Amino acid sequence: MLKNIFILIQISLCVTFSESREYRYDYKYYQQVEGWLKVHRVPAVWHDARLRCQLEGAVLASPTNARISTLFFFSFLMTPAIGGLSFPYLDTLLEAVVAGHFPSGIFTGVHATFSKGDYYSVDGIPLGRMPIKWAPGEPNNVENSEECLVLSSNGVKDVNCTDVHPYVCFKKKTGPIVHTECGTIDPEYKLDTRTGKCYKTHYVGRPWSRAFMACSAEGGYLAVINSEIEATVLKDAFARYPESKITGEIRNIASIGFHDWNERRVWTTIQGQSIQETGYTSFEKGQPDNAPNGEYCGSIFRSGKLNDVWCYRNTPFICEKETDSLLVNDYDY
Repeated sequence: MLKNIFILIQISLCVTFSESREYRYDYKYYQQVEGWLKVHRVPAVWHDARLRCQLEGAVLASPTNARISTLFFFSFLMTPAIGGLSFPYLDTLLEAVVAGHFPSGIFTGVHATFSKGDYYSVDGIPLGRMPIKWAPGEPNNVENSEECLVLSSNGVKDVNCTDVHPYVCFKKKTGPIVHTECGTIDPEYKLDTRTGKCYKTHYVGRPWSRAFMACSAEGGYLAVINSEIEATVLKDAFARYPESKITGEIRNIASIGFHDWNERRVWTTIQGQSIQETGYTSFEKGQPDNAPNGEYCGSIFRSGKLNDVWCYRNTPFICEKETDSLLVNDYDY
């Protein structure tokens, strides 16, 4: 397997890639696999990795064919420098990887979480149809609890899905990519001329932290109200989804981007401003009331007035984004 990894250096010389502006700034297009890849170097548990890729409009990458398998591993090595090593020193970087910089491997989208021992990629391809090589001693299903696969320098290993590993998201090109006026392929983001920003109401409720994750993955952020006008914009965005269309424990409140940051009853936005600095401090009558078990996250009622809400309850939420936030940046994650 070590020999195979060094062969990747030769393969890399033939790989054509570019920072494609066709999908997202943080994805790179690879002609050989007819799709985009994004490396997430911050390790996560498998279920969070799968979800984040999905929220980005992609899938958790799997070695479903030889080209993807090679590029999947290689793309991870080509991301920003490790320990002073950079792109011109790929051979040294590969040595560093093999030497143990990433001994635990990279999560793949291959799992058996639905049925023990039945491994499929997240897009439904069975393991038997993938050109994989098991690492020595694998699979071993330690304590009958290893249902996810990682790709390492010496082959594929089964691991516990609650372990944390870096991972790669893959977006296959299936046709022309059409961006909306909001700079995204997601048609649910709507530009509002009153603020010049785009908004999306998520009618499937999530806990506040998951809502934060969803907005971030989509290239936006939990909405922050900066004026009476923007409060009206969010009120209108929420009104497009009556309670009958909301899925969640709470249906008449939508989470937005402020929180007490563990300073009880001191409300601060996700961008570090106090709500007084934002220019909008209008709470609903009787709010915030810090209902039993503690309401430490921010939300609005359908009136557009502010409210405190339980962070752990499944609540609809509203994301906000700039019109070009998926297109203009030049840095990698």
